[in-house]
Amino acid sequence: MAASMALLLVSCSGTDGADDANGGTVNADGSVTVENCGEEMTYPADPSMLAYDSGIISIALAAGAGDNLSAVASIGKAHDTLAAKYGADVIDGFDVISDKQPTLEQVVSLQPDIYFAGWNYGLSEGLGVTPDLLDQRDIATYLLTESCRQEGTDQRGLVEPWEALDIDLRNIGAIAGDSELAESVIDDIDDRLKKLNDAPQPEQTPTLFVFDSGTDAIFTSGKFGAPQAILEAAGARNQTEDLADSWVQVGWESLAADAPDAFVFVDYEGQSLEDKIKILKNHPLTRDLPAVKEDRFINLNYSMWVSSPLNIDAAEHVRKGLEKFGLVPESDIEPAMTLPESLDGREYFTR
Repeated sequence: MAASMALLLVSCSGTDGADDANGGTVNADGSVTVENCGEEMTYPADPSMLAYDSGIISIALAAGAGDNLSAVASIGKAHDTLAAKYGADVIDGFDVISDKQPTLEQVVSLQPDIYFAGWNYGLSEGLGVTPDLLDQRDIATYLLTESCRQEGTDQRGLVEPWEALDIDLRNIGAIAGDSELAESVIDDIDDRLKKLNDAPQPEQTPTLFVFDSGTDAIFTSGKFGAPQAILEAAGARNQTEDLADSWVQVGWESLAADAPDAFVFVDYEGQSLEDKIKILKNHPLTRDLPAVKEDRFINLNYSMWVSSPLNIDAAEHVRKGLEKFGLVPESDIEPAMTLPESLDGREYFTR
C-alpha cells in the first residue's frame, strides 16, 4: 500500500538503529520501526495520535501512550467501563471528536502524526478513510493487528487473538508509550491467563454463542476475534470457531444448529440487551433452546470483547458466569475489575 511504501522510505533513509528489547527498532533520529500487518513501518518520535474505538484507546492507555492521544473517537457506551479500568479523570480528559467513525475531513483537520485504527475500526473504503488516503495527507496509520486483512481478501485476522494483543501493546509502547509498562501489562495478562487455565475444567466443554447484534442475520465472532480467546480462557468453546475471520455475519440456522449452552452479548449502541434477549425468546429457532429459556446470558461492554487489555477481565467475568450457570466447576478465580453499575444484565451472570 502507498502508506507502507512512504513510511518504508523514511526507514531506509535513517542511520543505524537499535533494537528495542520489547519490540521495534529505535532509529538514530528517534523514529521507531515496527512490523504492522506484515509491513515494516516507521513512525516519528513522540507522535501525536488519534485513536478510534474504545478497545484501541484501551491499548494506547495500557501501553503508556495516553499523553500522546491528542484526540479520540467513539467512546460512547464504553465510557463507564473504561473509567472503571483507567479512572474517570483519564477518560473524561480526552478530546472526543466524534461518537462514530470520523470522516476523512475530521481526521485531516486534526493532523495527527498517527491514526491508530483498524479495518472496520475507523478505516473503510466505503466510508472513504484508508491508509493510502491518509498517507497522501502526511498522516501515518497504525493498524489494529486483529484487523489485519488476509492476503487477497477482506477477511481479517492473521494471528491468534492473545498474540495480536501482545503485538499491539509492544508496538504502541515502543512507538509512543512506555515499553516497560506495556511489558508489565502483558505479564499481568499472562499470569491471569495461567490461573484461568489452571482452574478446574468441566468434563464437557460448554459451547457459547457470541451475539453482537442481529435481526435477519446475526453478527458474531470467528476464530481471529478476541471472543475466541476470551471464551477459551474461561473454559468454553466459541460456537463459530471454525470461521476464519474476526467478526462475521451468520444465519439463524447456524446459531440454532449447535444449541449453545449460553449466550454472551456485546453491549454497545444500536441494539439494547433487552432487544437482543427479546429476539432470542421470540425467534422460532431459538425460543425453545435451554440457554434461552433458562436465561443463561452474559452481557459485557464492547470494549471488553474487541481486542484490548480488557479481554482478560472479560475472561474472568465469563468464567464466573459459567460457574453460576453450573457449566464449569467452582473456582477461586476472582475478577480483578469491578463492572460498572450502569452495565445492563448483571443480574443474569453475577452473584
